[in-house]
Amino acid sequence: MDTRSFPRSRDLRKGRASCPHQAYLITLVTHKRIPCFTDLWSARLAIRQLHEPVVARQAVTLAFVVMPDHVHWLLQLEGAAALSDVIRIYKAKVSLGMGQRIWQKGFHDHAVRADEDLHAAARYIVANPVRAGLVASVAQYPHWDAIWL
Repeated sequence: MDTRSFPRSRDLRKGRASCPHQAYLITLVTHKRIPCFTDLWSARLAIRQLHEPVVARQAVTLAFVVMPDHVHWLLQLEGAAALSDVIRIYKAKVSLGMGQRIWQKGFHDHAVRADEDLHAAARYIVANPVRAGLVASVAQYPHWDAIWL
């Protein structure tokens, strides 16, 4: 596979700025796409860390899905929290819980614009297991949630 077209982690950080109370769609990928979250224990560990006080004080989780080799997370920053810090803390807490480094460097973020619908972004996130062919219905996949439910 030709990886020259993939952005390097340092390129993903160029021009990144955190805006107070901004909503972001985040994608975090495991190192070498190793499926670390295939069992209930590891998937639930990743979910618990989204709600840990040190993370929750800096960002409100609006929706998420934990896939076998990545996490999609729709969050809204609290106050002056820096997006990079929120992600760094989350990744560290999950890695510590797993007992090893599991994440690839960097992350992908998309600042949700005012004209975009947060509900549509949440639906896109929670439907990821269906699009990936893991389940036929969102109701069959246990590792997701959204605040609107």
